[in-house]
Amino acid sequence: MLVKGGSAAIAQSTAANPPKRQVAYSTNMANKLVLMLALILTLAAQEPLDTHAPVPLQPLAQQVRRLETALNYLGQPLLAADQKEINNAIADADDIAAVKRLERTLDKYTLAVVEINPESRVRVEQGLAKPELVEGGTRLFLVKVLNQAGVTAPLRVTSPNSGDVYITSNGAPEPKLQLSPHDAQERWASISMYDKPPMARRLSGLGLEYMILEVFSRDGGQRSAVMQFDTGQTSQDLGFRSEIMVLFTALPAHTVTLRIRNENGKPSAASLLVKDRYQRIYPNPSKRLAPDFPFQPQVYRFDGETLRLPEGYYTVASTGGPEYLTHTKELSLDENGPNELSVSLERWIDPSKFGWYSGDHHVHAAGCSHYQNPTEGVLPKDMMRQLLGESLNIGAVLTWGPCYYYQKQFFSGQDNTLSTPDRLMHYDLEVSGFPSSHAGHLVLLGLKDQDYPDTKRIEDWPTWDLPILQWGKKQGAVVGFAHSGWGLEVQTNDLPNYELPPFDGIGANEFIVDVTYPNTVDFISAVDTPYSAELNIWYHTLNVGFRTRISGETDFPCIYDGRVGIGRDYTKIDGKLSYSGWLTAMRDGRSYVSDGRSHLMDFKVNGRDGEVQLNSGKNAHIEVNVAAYLDPLPDESIRKLSFLQKPYWALERARIGNTRDVPLEVVVNGIARARKLITADGQIHPVAFDIPIEKSSWIALRIVQSSHTNPIFVIVDGKPIRASRRSAEWCLAAVNQCWTQKAVAISRSEREAARKAYDHARQVYQQLIAESQEP
Repeated sequence: MLVKGGSAAIAQSTAANPPKRQVAYSTNMANKLVLMLALILTLAAQEPLDTHAPVPLQPLAQQVRRLETALNYLGQPLLAADQKEINNAIADADDIAAVKRLERTLDKYTLAVVEINPESRVRVEQGLAKPELVEGGTRLFLVKVLNQAGVTAPLRVTSPNSGDVYITSNGAPEPKLQLSPHDAQERWASISMYDKPPMARRLSGLGLEYMILEVFSRDGGQRSAVMQFDTGQTSQDLGFRSEIMVLFTALPAHTVTLRIRNENGKPSAASLLVKDRYQRIYPNPSKRLAPDFPFQPQVYRFDGETLRLPEGYYTVASTGGPEYLTHTKELSLDENGPNELSVSLERWIDPSKFGWYSGDHHVHAAGCSHYQNPTEGVLPKDMMRQLLGESLNIGAVLTWGPCYYYQKQFFSGQDNTLSTPDRLMHYDLEVSGFPSSHAGHLVLLGLKDQDYPDTKRIEDWPTWDLPILQWGKKQGAVVGFAHSGWGLEVQTNDLPNYELPPFDGIGANEFIVDVTYPNTVDFISAVDTPYSAELNIWYHTLNVGFRTRISGETDFPCIYDGRVGIGRDYTKIDGKLSYSGWLTAMRDGRSYVSDGRSHLMDFKVNGRDGEVQLNSGKNAHIEVNVAAYLDPLPDESIRKLSFLQKPYWALERARIGNTRDVPLEVVVNGIARARKLITADGQIHPVAFDIPIEKSSWIALRIVQSSHTNPIFVIVDGKPIRASRRSAEWCLAAVNQCWTQKAVAISRSEREAARKAYDHARQVYQQLIAESQEP
């Protein structure tokens, strides 16, 4: 018996509730379709990146020729057989066959194949080149670019395993740790596209071209690197297809043991500048951490220490600082060695033999070119290496604002324990990065306590200079101003000159006020700023009777980061070398400042230093032993510079014409009164002058922009030095100008005391104007 509507009901029931076998069959078919589709998509994604539209031979051949030239220049040419095949391919009459032959040849050197699709998306695969590197050296690979979009942007490569192993200081007293020692260890490579001529900086837009990839390895052994390629912010493909991870094997470098001897044949430290024939510097600066500094081209090594170098040809320039000659040796390394390199240092002068000891009172272990990560600056042992490598007798390492709270632990009030009898290192303080910095940075030497009373943080310190100087003097410290010329620059280099500087910098600005307080400021610094800016304010204050000294400094590694001791103070110390003896000689003026290339030793007036009594109408008999050294050939790269450009002090600037002669001048009250030529041949030349002195005066000697003595004060008929009314008037105007620039940054709580100090200075200069008879 049929039920009405039965067939349709059964059909509907079957559709709604299919049999289990049918359900399984349908599900399997659907899964198979999904799998087949996924396979098709995967195969499409994994399609080899070695296919491209036809490429014309002529532009590709021209690009390949430039590639060959670049590889030859960089010292990693293609194999001779491959160069021959390239020549034959380019000569092939069949353009399509020629292009394929070029590809087959160059693909062997290709580490990465980069495809830029029509939407400008980038994907990359590893190429056929063997990923082999060398420890401490650079290897070159090719990158094959299949440019379907005709992109002409630069091809860029980035890697988390590449880059600097440090973060340079930003001046923070307590910098955050943004790059840890582990992070630095992971950055074992330097990976970059070589885009200097003859290679182009941008892609050409050709459908096929080859670029050069440079890979440097700090380490030996196996190391992996992730590399991502792109042509702009939106060019990366999805799913990490624009990056590859390559496992490299770096062959070990050679260990070269150094045999370093000083002029006496004893083991020593030396400055070594190592370059290959392509002027690349070793060790690689971007991978340096202490004891090697990344911002210096040279490294310092002690006798018995080593260099790790890959096979190749090198030049090694060695020296012990400006008192030494520089010698260059050639070094060719292969699998047979050599395993040692001998370095013999040669002095052209040793002032310490005559009792004159070199010092640099302004070097830092943190801040400026130093890194703040992975560590907050460097350690005392790293700074000691610098001092020894430049043969400084004394180095004052100044803690200051950057990394202050970490570095201040090394202050002890005593010579650092790494010091030796003839090489002293002492930690002291520069008041820089502090609230008073706007008024002029201060150098405090010989402190017993580095914390200003009732302060816990830098922000608690005074906002102007005078209280800090007085606090330092109460401890028996020798105190003065750093990088004196900043804020005192004018457009003339005449000395003395009467242009009024802006007083808007961090040099010896508030010095013009502080010097009017007896026993408050001992020195201003020289050598690391333009000489006329440093000397002009000093000359004017000497002309009105003040007796502040100058001392040489480098401000390493801020104004200069090439080496410590670019600016030096040579002090006469009788007996055993000591930090206190050095400071006493600096304070008393038994010293001269120098770039280390010229020396003014044993300066005397009538057989005395310091102060000389003279009757009117008598001559001053001046004696000095002068030595200087210039290379026979002039260095035009220095001589052509303005006096406002670094290096501010350099003996080369004093050279007369193409000779080795330099002028030695006698300066009386700021005016050059006599001059003799000295041959800068490295020999000591005794020199004498007789100068008539009509009134109480100060006398100094100088080789402009290389060395300058401190003055000897000649007192005629017992009268004080009042050499120039114009100088006194300049000083008064300078106080007024300085107040306009500094008052706004002095805290309200201290401003009234500062106003009184400035008024005091005005009164002193007004009195000096009245006492000065000469214009």
